[in-house]
Amino acid sequence: MTAQQPSPATPPDASASLPGGLPPSIHPLEFHQPFVHDLTGVFNAPVQAWSLPDGSMHGSGAHGIYAGDTRIVSRLTVEALGGQLSPLPVQVVSAREVVHTDAVSLLDGTVDPLLLLRRARRADTDGVTETLTLTSADPRPRALSLRVRLGVDDTSMSAVKDPRILIQRTSPLPSVTVDTASGTARWVFGPRAHAALRTDVPMSATDSPWEIELSVELHLDGPGSVEASWRLEAQDPSLPFAAPAPSAVLGAAAERARAASRGADDPERRAVADLVARSLGDLDALRLRTHEHADEVFYAAGAPWFFTLFGRDALIAASLALPVDPEIAWGTLRTLGARQGRVRDPETAEQPGKILHEVRAEGMDMVDSHLPPVYYGTIDATPLWIELLHEAWSAETAAGSDEATRRAAARVRVLRPQLEGAATWLLEHADADRDGFLEYIDESGHGLTNQGWKDSGDSVRRADGSLAEGSIALAEVQGYAYAAALHAAELFEGLDDGPRGSAGTDETAALPARLRLWAAELRERFRAAFWCTDELGPYVALALDGSKRPVDGVASNMGHLLGTGLLDAEEEAVVVRRLLHPSMFSGYGIRTLSTTNAAYWPLRYHGGSVWTHDTGYILRGMLRAGFRDEAQVLARGLLRASEGFDRRMPELFGGQAADEVWPPVPYPASCRPQAWAAATAVTVAQALDAL
Repeated sequence: MTAQQPSPATPPDASASLPGGLPPSIHPLEFHQPFVHDLTGVFNAPVQAWSLPDGSMHGSGAHGIYAGDTRIVSRLTVEALGGQLSPLPVQVVSAREVVHTDAVSLLDGTVDPLLLLRRARRADTDGVTETLTLTSADPRPRALSLRVRLGVDDTSMSAVKDPRILIQRTSPLPSVTVDTASGTARWVFGPRAHAALRTDVPMSATDSPWEIELSVELHLDGPGSVEASWRLEAQDPSLPFAAPAPSAVLGAAAERARAASRGADDPERRAVADLVARSLGDLDALRLRTHEHADEVFYAAGAPWFFTLFGRDALIAASLALPVDPEIAWGTLRTLGARQGRVRDPETAEQPGKILHEVRAEGMDMVDSHLPPVYYGTIDATPLWIELLHEAWSAETAAGSDEATRRAAARVRVLRPQLEGAATWLLEHADADRDGFLEYIDESGHGLTNQGWKDSGDSVRRADGSLAEGSIALAEVQGYAYAAALHAAELFEGLDDGPRGSAGTDETAALPARLRLWAAELRERFRAAFWCTDELGPYVALALDGSKRPVDGVASNMGHLLGTGLLDAEEEAVVVRRLLHPSMFSGYGIRTLSTTNAAYWPLRYHGGSVWTHDTGYILRGMLRAGFRDEAQVLARGLLRASEGFDRRMPELFGGQAADEVWPPVPYPASCRPQAWAAATAVTVAQALDAL
């Protein structure tokens, strides 16, 4: 992704230049991933809706209402006939609901805004409802005529995300069928899906086969309120996941945080409570479950682009949120364990024992590449799965009761085959080229070039800004793998009957010893291969390249090693000092790449920006390694940044220094809400003794 200038909010009609007779769905200048930093949304996975702050959608960028990975409405406008609507600030009630308010002028000479139009938009499991409420303080009778227009759509997330794909589209949009008698409009999207718009006001078709018009008449005899509404529902049997019921655990925790905010005298504690309350509400709206099992619940990665299952994202988000939502960890483990790799397939990057990267209904097109519907191209999800299993087991046994210990052991025992597969993959993959490091390379030619959490094609850079080539062994992945190997061995040894494979072989019984030996050797190999020195002193390289040379860019990756045990105490102190140097710490968070790197740019996706979860993961590592004061520095940086984002932390934001900019500069295409960014609020609260 590259940073470009945003296009106008309301684009001119470009339909004449588009194939397939399409309505204006793309502005001619929009040849970048759509910007969403200035949009407002409602979310209840797998449903989401994005608009301008005034509530309107104009078919440009990410504007629209979505069911899964398909946009089903691209345009929505409300026009006052014989009057004027003047937008007031939008009210974000929750992740699921926003209220757009307009002052209504009826051109009768009244100066004060005695009429207000409130449009409460709410997302739920099946669609979106909007309630229009006219409220008057005027003793005279008042009437407001509104024309509401919605443009239907059938555009894939791939095409929305990459306008180069959208502009290549040759098929027309679906035609809408309007039943004026019942107040229902219907259209088909996707291979087997359909949508229906229902309303209690007159509905009609327009000259366009893609448009629906509602005529809303609101009358008041004096002070009071009157309302009308419409509801959009979508049914798509091809969606791989469904929405669970709202989480009682997250709801109660969010309410406790709101109560703490109301009762707090200390500004910092009030700010932390506000951040936690907003973040837990966002996490609740990001929850999805499998169709097969109601207890296979996980966090979707983020809106709008990643509103589905991502292995790495779900695991890290569940890990960070574990202190307030322990059941999401077990649900995530079961969901991913059930989809663990079974065969070797270079096209999908599947391998026996490997944990997947992402799942979509139709895959993801990216012009020059394509990810299949189920894609395994990730190097870190497998050790992270083992780590989350150990964390969930540890948290449950920490309760101290015999019942909790038995329950935790039983849960691990159910997942023993997946644990055995993941541990075996860890050993076999690390030994694939006999160097003992966990590394990746895209064998398909159309998958992800980089397969760590910094998965953009230009993320692995040397100090001179050049890109590393060949098989890549990321620094942080070695830390994940080291901890996973030791923790897998501990889990096996903690089960009273030991590990068992399908045949109960001696080889599987030897897994704990093999894992411990490999981890010990990895620690020594890492120390010999990854350390570099520059003008500021020693640091851990970002990675090793295909020639086994250190990729000497100074990056945030080294921070993920804290608390894994791969480094000794002195080495951890060196890493902490480098991360808190002004070249890495912006004052708001840790930059993905040092300002000393020749390729540094504060709005480069993985080359100078600050990722919320990256800083959160690092500060948690600092806590685990005993660097509490330093962790609090990072926590307060993120807390200050959250004020500039209305307490909803984005996926990433600009790496400009805090003493240079306020508020932090948004990354225009960043997901918001995003699961691991929201879950970082829990770690911030822990660091500041507020949880």
